[in-house]
Amino acid sequence: MKYVLSFFRFWYDFIIGDDWTVAAAVVVALLLTALLGHLAGAWAVLPVSVLAFLGVSLYRASRR
Repeated sequence: MKYVLSFFRFWYDFIIGDDWTVAAAVVVALLLTALLGHLAGAWAVLPVSVLAFLGVSLYRASRR
């Protein structure tokens, strides 16, 4: 049981890391891209959202 718990702790720390808002933003961006998948320009949602949230994350980190 100890190994299973360690496995899940690793993945939680790897995915969530220091800032859970970035992980949540990635999930939202992936869901939005999947929902808009039938549109021709839906592929652009993911890179634009990643750049936007990267900027937000860097801004928040620089203010600390």
